[in-house]
Amino acid sequence: MPKGLLTTCRRAAPLLLIAFSSLFGPAFAAAEHDGKLQILLLGDSTTEGSIPRLIKPGGPHLEQVLEQLLAAEGDLPPCHVINSSLSGEYIRRLIDSGRYARDAQQLPGLDFILIRYGLNDRAKREDFATNFPRDFHELLRRLRTDHPQAQLIPMTVIPFSSDAVSQEINDLIRKVANDEGLPVFDIYPRYAAELKKGPNMLNYRRYPLERVPEKYHPLVKPFLIRDSVVVMANELDPILGHLPGWYNDRHPNLSGYNVIADETAKYLGQLLRAQTEKAARR
Repeated sequence: MPKGLLTTCRRAAPLLLIAFSSLFGPAFAAAEHDGKLQILLLGDSTTEGSIPRLIKPGGPHLEQVLEQLLAAEGDLPPCHVINSSLSGEYIRRLIDSGRYARDAQQLPGLDFILIRYGLNDRAKREDFATNFPRDFHELLRRLRTDHPQAQLIPMTVIPFSSDAVSQEINDLIRKVANDEGLPVFDIYPRYAAELKKGPNMLNYRRYPLERVPEKYHPLVKPFLIRDSVVVMANELDPILGHLPGWYNDRHPNLSGYNVIADETAKYLGQLLRAQTEKAARR
């Protein structure tokens, strides 16, 4: 069992499932959850969403929303999304810690694997420009060996650091994907476009309590997680938004994860429909 949550989407009509099974053939028949397509999400905190899960444990969270959006299309096969991501993780740690072997290697019948790393790799991996691509290639080799039927889909990172840093990371991801003959799911433009509606709309606020003026401590008490004030959106901005660094944490809030889910559902929907049309022409 992965550390990420396992959830199951609504079932489509049996005839639809039969139709998709016959079109997609053995590669899609591998899924072992009532015939549903299995989608694995591998990534860091910007995929896991640990803080939103603490604040709203009942969700729905990224994997649940993704399942619901795919099911809502009506013409796509049933799906099962596994979010096996971990805060602070980078590719080298995923492999060397044994977590890959525990949580990803043995998962049965994966059909799609979406991979989003790079932010922590740049912060923690020495000689990033050399070792990150090397680590990424190693992960892809392992995934191909362990899940030969799965379609591997590297993803770009979301806007988190500066534009220059994001471009540096995403250029390396595109180079790795190109060398491997894989498509890149470029989620960066959609997320950046949504941020133009408000630069802090998609991130939660996480701020050390010790830096909040004492007169506001009773006000922020309901928002305390350990020694930090954590607010999912903007409700305390009118009072505390002037504090230096109030908006510094760029991790997605629930709105941010819904942007990721929506864009991912669109990407996978187009991919599935294209494969259906291709199979029908055979």
